[in-house]
Amino acid sequence: MRMVDLINKKKEGKALSKDEIEFIVSGYVKGSIPDYQMSAFLMAVYFKGMDREEISNLTLSYVNSGNTVDLSGIKGIKVDKHSSGGVGDKISLIVIPLVAAVGVPVAKMSGRGLGHTGGTIDKLEAIEGFNTNLDYDTFINNVNKYKMAIAGQTANLTPADKKTYALRDVTGSVDSIPLIASSIMSKKIAAGADAIVLDVKVGSGAFMKSLDMAKELAETMVAIGKALNKKTIAIITNMNEPLGHEIGNANEVREAMEVLKGNGAKDETTVALTIAAYMVLLGGAFKNFDSAYEKLKDIIKSGKAIEKFKEFVKIQGGNTEIIDKPDKLPNSKYHVEIKAKESGYIEAIKADNIGVAAMLLGAGRRTKDDKIDFAAGITVVKKYGDRVNKGDAVFILHTNMRNCTEAQNIVETSFKIGKEKPEAIKYLSLIHISEPTRLALI
Repeated sequence: MRMVDLINKKKEGKALSKDEIEFIVSGYVKGSIPDYQMSAFLMAVYFKGMDREEISNLTLSYVNSGNTVDLSGIKGIKVDKHSSGGVGDKISLIVIPLVAAVGVPVAKMSGRGLGHTGGTIDKLEAIEGFNTNLDYDTFINNVNKYKMAIAGQTANLTPADKKTYALRDVTGSVDSIPLIASSIMSKKIAAGADAIVLDVKVGSGAFMKSLDMAKELAETMVAIGKALNKKTIAIITNMNEPLGHEIGNANEVREAMEVLKGNGAKDETTVALTIAAYMVLLGGAFKNFDSAYEKLKDIIKSGKAIEKFKEFVKIQGGNTEIIDKPDKLPNSKYHVEIKAKESGYIEAIKADNIGVAAMLLGAGRRTKDDKIDFAAGITVVKKYGDRVNKGDAVFILHTNMRNCTEAQNIVETSFKIGKEKPEAIKYLSLIHISEPTRLALI
């Protein structure tokens, strides 16, 4: 078998066999296939695509390239969730204690942020003492006893995907549905969950800019899950504006706690409850979505949700004082208001630009070696459709930098004010529950 023959085969639009895909992936990891040949292959996939069987085999080859997490010591159906990345997405912080509160185990491996999308691990580490470097036994014991645990991804989880993604990033082949789907699903499968809820973001702050692309990605990942015997649901959610009101780390923890206390913004509360409801449905705790959703709302209303979050912080070594005293979380020195220059209604927000601005303030990383400023971030004072008067604060920038002109300039040009109130948008556009697909009017 020769790599050049396989490149030509894919260039001609022909399907590759399981053995041929394994040859490519294992050869690239071992170093027998050089970057220039792998680059040619990735570009061939970009233009010619892959069928569902090929994508499933590519996903499995990524999984088999490194270690997998053994969760067999955890009782019950282990459920995980994954977001395709967005701005202000603190949903994991909300759903972990919510799902655990009804007895469904959540054993979550998560990553750090890079670029304008924040990482769950970074957000939780804004809590003093919170430990995400759990050893295996502690991780398993916490899930069995408390139904929840989170840890950073192991170094040798899907190394083929890590190596391939780095190459895609510099060769213009990132935005390929087969490559995106296999990358995401390989990490989820290697992490050992029995069932997966996928949150596919669509809009200006997401990688998928159009609903058609988001649908294709969602359907592809559900098909992969089905082919590899994982219960999988994908939900497409709006990312044409930041989720909730906060972007950053410490401020996103504060906002997540407000949701768990019953005081959260409508968009993030709706998305969190929907994802959590499907997680507990897959976990076998409920027979239908509606009863699960209502029960989770009751758990928030009763105060059990925030108590479960407090337990979550405690068992991972964090300072539980933050639950009653959120000001114990890091706070920045400087707060800069971005004000409306005219009166009207917010009719557009460039969510990706807001994410980039938050990164420039210190809330994210330009490179993987950058250090996070947990106190830095942005508050979205006015959201899509809100009425504003000239001089009203639309955003507030939080930073420890004396000069944040670059971020200011970006935010000032990242929203549009119109004279008429725009039409309402849906928080969730489409829900895939294997077959058939149904529209969610939420």
